[in-house]
Amino acid sequence: MRRWKSSALIVVLAAAALSQTASQLQSDAVRRVGAHLACLCGACKNTVADCPMLECHFAKPARVRIAALQAQGKSDSEIIALFVAEHGKQVLAVPPAEGFNLLAWTMPFVAIAAGLALVWHFIQRFRKPPSVAAGQEDTLLRYREEIEKDLARLD
Repeated sequence: MRRWKSSALIVVLAAAALSQTASQLQSDAVRRVGAHLACLCGACKNTVADCPMLECHFAKPARVRIAALQAQGKSDSEIIALFVAEHGKQVLAVPPAEGFNLLAWTMPFVAIAAGLALVWHFIQRFRKPPSVAAGQEDTLLRYREEIEKDLARLD
């Protein structure tokens, strides 16, 4: 029984030590910068700030590096620029709205607008009765007169 209590105490102390280390790496400043960086571990689609994997091979070292760079006095934008220089633009959680990315940001709205315009066109097209062309008015008038004559004869 005594051995079980000492083993439980060791497990609790180890968990407390790990949680203390993790909480030091999850300060508000580290979370603020980590929210701008995507986790590139390949297993999740989260940011460095909220990667849920324990001992993630990308997020944990990134948090440590962010904390170290902040301790050196680097600003948030400088830290993000260092990560972009090292890993490319894929490390950004939200891609910048420039170049092809701008097209990717605007294309859904253009597609929605085009679809709504197409629906509006079809509604307008099928809602109106077809109009009679100017050259056909005489023919239509002649048929109406014949119909009226036939109806008068039936009475």
